[in-house]
This record gives sequence, C-alpha cells and structure tokens, in this order.
Amino acid sequence: MHFFRFFFLLAYAFSSTKCTAQISFYVAATGSDTHPGSIEKPFKTIEKAIVQARQANGKAVKILIRKGTYYIDKTLTINASNASFASLEIAGYRNEPVVISGGKSVKLTWKPFQKGIYQAVVPNDLSFEQLFINGRKLPLARYPNYDAGARVFHGTAADAISAERVKTWKNPAGGYVHALHAGEWGGFHYVIKGKNDKGELTLEGGWQNNRPAPMHKQYRFVENIREELDAPGEWFFDRPTRTLYFFPPQNINLSTALVEVSALKNTIELRGTTEKPLCNVRLKNLHFAQNERSFMETKEPLVRSDWTFYRGGAVLFEGTENCRITDCQFSNLGGNAVVISNYNRHDTVSGCHIHHIGASAVAFIGDPKAVRSPSFRYELSIPYEQLDKTPGPQSNNYPQECTVTNNLIHDMGQLEKQATGVQIELSSSITVSQNSIYNTPRAGINIGDGAWGGHLIEYNDVFNTVLETGDHGAFNSWGRDRFWYANRRYMDSLVAVHPELILLDAQKTTVIRHNRFRCDHGWDIDLDDGSSNYHIYNNVCLNGGLKLREGFYRKVENNIMVNNSFHPHVWFKNSGDVFRHNIIMKKYFPIQISDWGTAIDRNLFPDSTALALAQKNGTDRQSTAGNPLFVNASTGDYSVLSSSPALTVGFKNFPMKAFGVQKTSLKKQALQPVIPALINAQILSGKASFISFLGGTLKNVEGLGDRSAYGLPDETGIILVEIGKKSLLAASGLLEKDVIRSADGKAVKTINELMDIYQSINWHGKIQLEIIRNQQLIKLELRLK
Repeated sequence: MHFFRFFFLLAYAFSSTKCTAQISFYVAATGSDTHPGSIEKPFKTIEKAIVQARQANGKAVKILIRKGTYYIDKTLTINASNASFASLEIAGYRNEPVVISGGKSVKLTWKPFQKGIYQAVVPNDLSFEQLFINGRKLPLARYPNYDAGARVFHGTAADAISAERVKTWKNPAGGYVHALHAGEWGGFHYVIKGKNDKGELTLEGGWQNNRPAPMHKQYRFVENIREELDAPGEWFFDRPTRTLYFFPPQNINLSTALVEVSALKNTIELRGTTEKPLCNVRLKNLHFAQNERSFMETKEPLVRSDWTFYRGGAVLFEGTENCRITDCQFSNLGGNAVVISNYNRHDTVSGCHIHHIGASAVAFIGDPKAVRSPSFRYELSIPYEQLDKTPGPQSNNYPQECTVTNNLIHDMGQLEKQATGVQIELSSSITVSQNSIYNTPRAGINIGDGAWGGHLIEYNDVFNTVLETGDHGAFNSWGRDRFWYANRRYMDSLVAVHPELILLDAQKTTVIRHNRFRCDHGWDIDLDDGSSNYHIYNNVCLNGGLKLREGFYRKVENNIMVNNSFHPHVWFKNSGDVFRHNIIMKKYFPIQISDWGTAIDRNLFPDSTALALAQKNGTDRQSTAGNPLFVNASTGDYSVLSSSPALTVGFKNFPMKAFGVQKTSLKKQALQPVIPALINAQILSGKASFISFLGGTLKNVEGLGDRSAYGLPDETGIILVEIGKKSLLAASGLLEKDVIRSADGKAVKTINELMDIYQSINWHGKIQLEIIRNQQLIKLELRLK
C-alpha cells in the first residue's frame, strides 16, 4: 500500500514538474544573437530573446538581462497571436541595473561654431527632440531660457511669439509654441509651419485639451528656434543640414561625453484582444528611459472630460490579463510611462519609481465605443429621446479590476500639463493604493467620467499638486455621463423626471478612503461636473478642503479638513448627498445651494458662529462646535483625544501612519507633505493674533498703538509682521509692515475674514489686495502659486 502511494506521489511530482517546466534565456551587452541564450552564451538583444520565448509551447519563460543599457531599435511587441508560452517574465538578472532606452547612443565629431557653440553632423537615420549628455537631459533652444525655479513650463514670457520677436527668426518652421490654456485648465502645444512678413506665425496643433480656448497671454514659450540658442546647455538640431548645434556648459568635455538622443515613443507593447488576451507577462527590475516626446500625438478626445490623450508610452498594455510591471523605474521620458488601453483585466503596476516624465505616469483608458450614447465635448449632448437608455457598457473593451499600488510617482507632466499620476477613464474597478504622488502640474489622481465606477482609492499620499494650472484638486473627477448636460436648466428638468439616468454609467460606487491629500492651489478633493456615486471617508485634507459640485449620491463621512471646510457647489434638487461625522475648521463655503441633500449633520465646527451659519440653512441640527483636540497636529497626527467633542457627533479615529508608498527603498526616497500650522478658532476669533501664511507671519491690528504706528484710519486690518524672501508674499511685491485692508474687493478687518476669502477662491490663483504702506493705499495682486 505504501509502495503504491509513493509511486503515485512520484508520478504526480513528475507530471507537475513537466507541466510547469521553465525555460530561461539570458541577454547581455557582450552577448551575440547567434548564441543559444544560455547564461554562458547569452543573446545580445532583448528582441532575439522574445522571438525565442514566443516558441516556448506552453512553458514558463524567463528572459534575464545582465546589467547595462540596451538601446531598442524598434518597439518590442509581444502579441498573443504568435506567443505560445504559458507565462513570460522579462527581468534584470539578480537585481543588476538594466536600462531599456527608447533612444540611441550617438558618436559625434564636434567642431567649434561661434560664440561658445559647437556643431556636429548627425547620421541620416536620426530625428530627435530630446538630447542627453552624460545622462543629463538638456533643453532645446528656447525663449525665455530654461529656469529651473520658474513655476510654469520652467519659464514663460508674454512676448514669446510677438511680431517683434518673430521677425528676428529667419525660418522658425519646425519650432514649437507651448502655452497654458487661457483658463489654466491644462496646456496647448503647436508646431510652427512658417511665418509671414508681418511676423505672424502659422501654427498647427492646440488639440491637447478637450475644452478649446485661446492660449494664455502670459504663460507661453517657444522652443526649437535656431536664433534662441543663446544659453549654456541649450541645443538645436537643423534637420535639413543634419547639423546639431550645442552650447555646452563649462563642466562638459565634448570629446569624451556620452551623447544620447530620443527615438521611440513606445518601447514595449503587450497586445492581445478580448477574444484572445495576452496573459501572464511580467516586467520586473527594469529602468525605462529616453523615449521621444509625444505631445503632438495627444489629440484623442476622451468623451466629455477635459482630456485628450495619446494611447502610448514607454509600456503599453492592450488586450491583456494578469500582466504585471513590478519594481521598475521610468524616467526622462518624453511622454507617458504606462498606458493600459482598452480591454485589460487583473493587471498590476507595483513597486515602481516613476519620475521626471513628459506626461502621465499610469493611465487606464477604455474604448469610447464601449460607452452608450457618448458625447465628445463639454458642450455637446444627445437629446433624451435619442439616448441609449440601456445600463452599463455596450462592449467589454475597457480596463477592469486592475491595480496601481505601492509606487513612488513624482515630477510628471514636465511638458504636457493635462497630465497626472494616475488617470482613470472609461474603466471599471481600478484600485489605486499606497502610492506617494507629488509635484504635479494638475491633479495627482484623476477620474475622467463615471463609466463604470467601482474604483478604490486608498492609503495614498498626494500633495504638491496643481502647481502650474488652476481650478482643480489633488484628487479630481468629472462625471459628464449620459444624464449630464451643459444646459443646467434642461438637466434639472430631465433628472427630476428620469432619475434612473443618473446611474446608467456610474453603476458601481467609487470609494475614496484613508488618503492624505494636500492642494495649495485648489481643493484637496474636487468632485466636479456631475461626479456621482462616491463614498468618501477617513481622509485627511491638509489644506484645500473638499468640493462637491453638481452630482448625485455622494456620501462624505469621517474626514478631517485641516484649516478648511466643505465646498458644496450648485447642487441638484434631491441629490441624495450626505455630509456627516466630519471635522471642519472653517465655515461652509456654499455656492448656489438651495437644496442641501439628504443628511448634512453631526459634524464638528470650529466655533459657534460657523455652526450658526450652517444651521441657518437648515442643516447640522445635531452638529456641535469646539476644539477637536488633536493628539499631535504638528506632526500630522489628527487623531482626537478621548475628550474631543468630535466623538460626540460620531467621528471615529482612523490610522494616521499608513499613507503613501510602503516599499522600503521607495519610502526612504519619498518626500512628505508640509504639515500646516493650525489656524484654530481661538486665533481666528482674534484672541490670539499671529499665524503663518504663505511663507510669512500675519497679525491682527490691535488697538490704538497699532493704529498709530501704521498710520491707519481705524483699528482693523492685518499686519505683515514677517515675510520670507522666497515666499509667495514676497514674490507678489508685499513688504513687511504692510497692512492688508481688503481682499477680493471686500474689507478684511481680521485674519479670520482674510482666510474666509482665501479659502473660498484660492483656486483662482490670485487675490486682489488693497494695502496701506507708509500711510498710502496701494493695490497689489497676491499670486497664490
């Protein structure tokens, strides 16, 4: 009996080994594609290893790459139609550093040209828009010159394309104009086709934003113009003559320098279909770099969101299942890092470091044809009678049940300003968890529509957002789904009669929980136009508060809004919205609210005045006011003590130390948000008078002494006691001992009143001030970013 049992187990073990047999191929920079691909005789190219892996006939395959930089001649495509492996892993061998470059290394012979500029002839097969010397990315010739400290585009000028300037350019064709949207809702990019005798440019482009508008008058710059090559580090490539001009900084020795240029927009593509998906491919421990810029390809409108998009990046998934990118790095890319396009299921991006890239870090983008009755611009819509009223999608061609977790993502959107850390559009049940996301020109996480909901956004640390644009949030969403119309009167009447329309697309509840958000130029959480079916709880909002614009069925519970509050905007009648058990530190900031949802109650207000204002609107009958008694707000611990009045209205403590990336190596590198000094009720009431604000210290005017010292007509206003040299106050032209008397056209007698105005309109990016300086009334514009 024991013999037969032993024989059975031995046979089972043999059959299991056979079924899971693994093949390993090795790649090394010193290898040869005539080799067998063994560790002793490795292949030279990753492409050769992939060709061999396709023939694995049901076996698991590993492609192990030895250290070095691998320049890819053409996009590596792994297609389900010709792949027979059971699984495939492409990885750096034993954590050796492996760079997969979308660029090329170029050997050049440099000759002096003029005024410190050198020139070299470039091979005929090269055309590029990114240049790297010794691994450092250098700016194209541009006006104004590159300024690392400039807030927008690393430097802008109102006269960038003035007729006077254009006349100094002999032939600007092939140059670019980059500008913010006039409303600061992202950016525009144009290629210059030529000019006329009047100094007017012929431009092509401007399709990178789905809300058309003129260019911003101030925030614009030009690049790739020969005559603007005037600063160390700049370069210009004359395509007709194949000549590269470069103004080297003093620390570069051109005779020994490594010169690399960008080439490919997409490095690796994993492709299948809904009928035959590509399954079980893993990319691990690889560094993707030096891909070409793609902003002129960013033109596909994504239904009625503000976005257009380019479906490409260093890695593209399309038609995949159970595929993964783990422990990889993405940097110095001209466009997107990872794009998960159309049908994909159970894919994961984890443990990655994505930074200093031209566009978005990770994007989930479904097929617009999967949407029933789609419209493609904000102002466009389909009449009710013509709407497809069937719930849900009409195909399966969209990302679903995928995950982005435990990543460090920062400094994305270096060129394209409608870019983000994680973008979700036309997708379902996407999990975004434990990511640190910061230094973004617009949102850190963006959901572009309600189709088809079910997303989970949790334990992320998102801050330093909306740094170059305006009217946005650290988290942002839109919900311009089938029920939504730009004509508000029509939409009101429609949803009143047909409330079933509301959840035809936003079918599943999206959950936002246990995150820490900070936006200094907008809202920490911004649910915009029509965003519906959300449950938002246990989040810390460090500065911008929470906004709910028109939408339905949003439940907001147990959140902490440091130094800010709740911003309800233009709600629907019978919205079903809920706001309860939250700690707020300012009064509500409603705009055009006549119907206050289902349950706005049992919240903690900072003082009785703020509570009374809310109760005047018929809300918060069971709310209370008082000091929340945080355990240690100065270190970011906003748990409350057992004696806190917040507990009496149902607030419950939640963990304060689990925000952001947890992978040890990435956590050590990750920045942390600035923890704000509390502007508590006692300070704002005038009982204490000093607060920190925008890099300076403010103080209420107190008594006859201050009135006399500053030459004031009365005993009200706010004194600027101290101003940091690099603060926003100083950058706006304010000086110490200035006294603020009005803001946004309204008299401000105390810091409390100034903070009310600041927190209600800070997303505008500026506040008009009247100050008294040396007994003279002066008008200034306070720039908030």
